[in-house]
Amino acid sequence: MLIIGENIHIISPRVKEAVRKRDTEAMQRLAQAQVDAGADMLDLNIGPQKRQGVEIMQWLVSAVQEVTDAGLSLDTTNLPAIRAGLDLVKAGPKRGAMINSTSAEEERLAKVPPVAAEYGAKLIALTMGKGGIPLTAEERVTIAIEQLIPRAMEVGIPMEDLYLDPLVLTVAGCQEYCPHAVEAVRYIKQGMDPAPMTVCGLSNVSNHVPAENRSLLNRVYLVMLMATGIDAAIADPLDDELMEAVRIVEERDDSTGVGALLLTLHDRIAAMEELEPSDVDMDDPAQAAIWKTVQVLENKTIFSEAYLRT
Repeated sequence: MLIIGENIHIISPRVKEAVRKRDTEAMQRLAQAQVDAGADMLDLNIGPQKRQGVEIMQWLVSAVQEVTDAGLSLDTTNLPAIRAGLDLVKAGPKRGAMINSTSAEEERLAKVPPVAAEYGAKLIALTMGKGGIPLTAEERVTIAIEQLIPRAMEVGIPMEDLYLDPLVLTVAGCQEYCPHAVEAVRYIKQGMDPAPMTVCGLSNVSNHVPAENRSLLNRVYLVMLMATGIDAAIADPLDDELMEAVRIVEERDDSTGVGALLLTLHDRIAAMEELEPSDVDMDDPAQAAIWKTVQVLENKTIFSEAYLRT
């Protein structure tokens, strides 16, 4: 699957400081580290940046492209900044550009897809409209079918360049909605022909969760999403355990107990079945933690910060 490195994000204090100082070397080190760890693309999230967006995006794209030929996802609501970045994205066998993102909100849907079509860029489309994030998978898919896909087709974006985002919500406070993103991907991949691509902001599922639990939640959720056909994830490639989970699923590596369990989880979700206690060696703490995490992500056990200890 396509891994889009999430770590160049203006919300990060070190990134914010590097942007303020225009510290090219700091951004290049972070970009290179993500690519070395397995990122296929890099998300360059500069936030809204209403006044300096164009200059910041130009600086950032130029800096990153000096050290890597990975594709770039330009992440801002500032459309002139996106254009400025797209103007600088170089051609090449591994190059590529992605716009992050549009939604079904009238203004965004009118303005953003034509820019993607003009530049031949991939487009992330959030399955939400002016009313905010829909609660159910069905509502999200309806927005995709009735608004996002027709608009992409209207402006000439091929389905292989349209990445629908089913909108991952945090397990801390929005636990009941976690299964809906997984099922939205299933509906999109199985119910549409040709099916567009799918992408998620993976780390959203563990927002506001203690740091020691975030990686586990992220990687178990990603395995569940992979089971229903997710094509890409904006995620942390510097998380070795996350990248190992991706490798296990892609290579079908059941040589360890944890690997075998992750593959069983994947296959159960793909078949619309449930993981069973008999699938898990509860005497193995790592497997027991995966079991407990699945129960939380499927909204069968109430999430708490101490869920692994109960």
